[in-house]
Amino acid sequence: MSVFNILDTRVKLVFVFLFTLLVFVIDKLTVAVCLLLFIIIIRLAAKIPFRRIKYLKNLTMLAVIIILLQMLFGPGDSYIVKPLFSPSLPLLGGTGSLKWEGLILGIVIVLRLSILIVLLPVFTETTPIYKISESLCIIGFNYRSAFIITSAFNLIHFFRDEALVIMDAQKLRTKQSFEKGSLFSKINAYAGIMVPLVLGAMRKAQVSSVAMDCRAFGVYKTRTWIEKPRIKKLDLLFIFGCIVFFVCFLIYNFI
Repeated sequence: MSVFNILDTRVKLVFVFLFTLLVFVIDKLTVAVCLLLFIIIIRLAAKIPFRRIKYLKNLTMLAVIIILLQMLFGPGDSYIVKPLFSPSLPLLGGTGSLKWEGLILGIVIVLRLSILIVLLPVFTETTPIYKISESLCIIGFNYRSAFIITSAFNLIHFFRDEALVIMDAQKLRTKQSFEKGSLFSKINAYAGIMVPLVLGAMRKAQVSSVAMDCRAFGVYKTRTWIEKPRIKKLDLLFIFGCIVFFVCFLIYNFI
């Protein structure tokens, strides 16, 4: 257990909101690098292992595609390669270019995505679902809306676990190969997961609906909590530090 596990959920919500907002504001490469390093330190302090980040190979391919697209079609007039195609080629001859500005912009976009991938588990992995619902209600959300939001978090874990079970079942039947084979065979294998996954989600939704009706969910406009969370000195200190870092990154980005 880390310090993040005992922080108030509302404080962690503010932390995630501030730095998610910062991700969409920054446009300097150095600021993006510094912010990523800062979030990595925060994740290490929260004791969340990086091995939980799945599909690194696919994410790397996505990063390369983003950078290439920005180099090809992004703005800029400082060229790495121009023209991309030899003038002697028919149709495409003398066209295309790779730009330095596009390279930098592509790296910044990849860093933004990386920050979000590293940042969000700091909140979701250290906060029980019921505390998220509780805190949303305390800050003014209708508890039905809070339930919908927390149900979405629950569905993420459900889809992940259910997909792994279906994949294992298909592997045991030697029906599909998810690691070997061509790209099209892998696409076909993953497409076979969709039908049982959707049916499982529909069954879970139906069971949840019956359970909610049996408990008269929504009869009362407000609800009570066994233990109402309170802001502690540690929470105030943490949120003050978040605001200071947020302002520093903003100033560094715009100077």
